[in-house]
Amino acid sequence: MPKGITIVGLGPGKPGFLTVEAQQVLRAAPEIYLRTRKHPTVEALPSSAVVHSFDDVYERAGTFEAVYAEIASRVVALGSREEGVVYVVPGHPLVGESSVQRILAVAEQCGLPARIVAGLSFVEPVCSRLKLDALAGLQIADATELALLHYPPFNPDLPVLVGQLYSRDLAADVKLVLMMLYPDDHQVTLIGAAGTEDEIARSISLYELDRSPQIDHLTSLYVPPLLEAGSLQAFQEVVSHLRAPEGCPWDREQNHRSLRPFLLEETYEVLQALDSDDTSSLKEELGDLLLQILLHTQIAIEQGEFQMADVVSHIVTKLIRRHPHVFGEVRVSGAEEVLANWEQIKNEESGQDEARLGPSAVPLSLPALARAQTLQRRATRRGFDWPDADSMWRQLEAQWQGFREAETADAQGTQFGELLLGLSTMASGLGIDAESVLREAVARWEKHFHQSHGDAVTDPKQVLGGGP
Repeated sequence: MPKGITIVGLGPGKPGFLTVEAQQVLRAAPEIYLRTRKHPTVEALPSSAVVHSFDDVYERAGTFEAVYAEIASRVVALGSREEGVVYVVPGHPLVGESSVQRILAVAEQCGLPARIVAGLSFVEPVCSRLKLDALAGLQIADATELALLHYPPFNPDLPVLVGQLYSRDLAADVKLVLMMLYPDDHQVTLIGAAGTEDEIARSISLYELDRSPQIDHLTSLYVPPLLEAGSLQAFQEVVSHLRAPEGCPWDREQNHRSLRPFLLEETYEVLQALDSDDTSSLKEELGDLLLQILLHTQIAIEQGEFQMADVVSHIVTKLIRRHPHVFGEVRVSGAEEVLANWEQIKNEESGQDEARLGPSAVPLSLPALARAQTLQRRATRRGFDWPDADSMWRQLEAQWQGFREAETADAQGTQFGELLLGLSTMASGLGIDAESVLREAVARWEKHFHQSHGDAVTDPKQVLGGGP
């Protein structure tokens, strides 16, 4: 073999799956370096070659990161010899082979030639067993990488194939991630030893995934689509269709301004579902609110303003930037320090003076009580606050006295507004969301009124307006 690195794929299991090119390279090689001997085709390798493996690295190194780093370093060193090196991996060298990616990167830096000899991956025999068309949206993931996530990066309306599910501990971690997107009883299929004489496929519920005794280094997992559309992509397709020339006349007529009242209405319906602790209604109302967001985004797309990816990218970037204690090296003592850091980062982003309250940043369209508390929270985070509850009570008593002494209706209105503002300030100091507790109190009063007056009330608005 000439100087350089030749990386050969062994295929999924059966020696008959070796490509003609792979067989030629292996027969001509005086020595072969295996990533691991744990592969069915290893027994069929040419007897003329001296066979080495890197299994000792797995036993010695503490993490996969360290394993692949050491293997890559040793393979590149071997490839620098005049005779080069033949490095052999299971499946296809470019499907789920982290060591290969490292080797290619280091070899390129060193100017060392690297050649890929393709092999069948685990994907082909799995597709054969399950009769899947890989081009029909099949999503492929590595179990070790999936287990590190907090939410699966999949479109649940399309099939998923998870490879390298090598242990029950790993399966437990993968299960927890998948259950963030799929129902606990979603039917999945475990495929063992795909492409070998021992190939099996077993359907189970997702929650049973880590209970199977058949999981080993040749195990894959197939996750079929949800029975009903459940992806944002499907939602966007429907909204885009509604806005298309062949879509709905009403939806096509809408613009950012015409949709404003619906956005507000749906927001309050979400709040009502939250206030009533009705999870069924909350699920429905959140969908209605999300529809408004997708409609505004679709209009923006059509007008060349921005796309959904811009909306998502902006908020993802902002969340990461404003949580340096999660995604960076910053240390915080608790929630109060998190809020202080958040406000400081916001000021740095907008170039605001640290000492300014910035009321213009609080929308005027908010209900007065909610806007007051938002402003008060921002003031508190900048050090403007009442020293204690007694001080707030004395201020409220003074405002009440001012109301009682007011001699005109206008003066009474002004003083009463100050009293309401004082009450909202006190609520903020006590950690109470005044807008929410007032809505809840009104709902309790309305219920009591209906129970007390029976059919005397025909319109709920009469109750909220002071009675019939």
